Amino acid sequence: MYYNRSNLIVGFHGCDKEIQNSLLVRPQIIHKSEKPYDWLGHGIYFWENNYDRALQWAKDKEKRGEIKSAAVIGAVLSLDYCLDLIDSKFINLVSEYYNLMEESYKILGMTMPENRDIKTDLFKDKILRELDCAVIEYTHQKIKEQIEVDISTKGFSNFIHFDSARGVFTEGGPAFPGAGIQSKSHIQLCIRNMNCIKGFFLPRKEIDFNP
Repeated sequence: MYYNRSNLIVGFHGCDKEIQNSLLVRPQIIHKSEKPYDWLGHGIYFWENNYDRALQWAKDKEKRGEIKSAAVIGAVLSLDYCLDLIDSKFINLVSEYYNLMEESYKILGMTMPENRDIKTDLFKDKILRELDCAVIEYTHQKIKEQIEVDISTKGFSNFIHFDSARGVFTEGGPAFPGAGIQSKSHIQLCIRNMNCIKGFFLPRKEIDFNP
């Protein structure tokens, strides 16, 4: 009863200006990320209550020539049944599925994916999270398979599909000399069930109404 995240929260999605405009006028058309190194598995990503980090991420992509014009779109979200990797229950859950996945790979003679660094990352934050992504997607797949078996054999299942995933990440090196605080620390959200997105909005700058 304590694992449903039903409260509304705000997330920010860094993107190209064209995608920002598209989501504003056609919010029913949403493209998921399905890269093998997605940190929380496949879905559409948001920075939780972190406009500046979303914008910086988009600007970095613009500098690399991956997008034309950096922009940010806001969204009102309900995480619902969330694979919340800040919660011990779900950390233990993905650890258990990791063990199953590792055993399966050994039987098949396959090599497990690994989280890897990119050459330009001075702080070795394992930016390419291929292992994490694979384990999370394996978790979703095994739960889906169990639900299908349960329904076909007994008509119901105690397992539930996850609507979203959430994780806290520390990266970017110390915020100041000797700090335990990292310069790019953030909470990331991955939405799998698009019904969790209640609406998109164009972020506005705060205005002093009483100058």
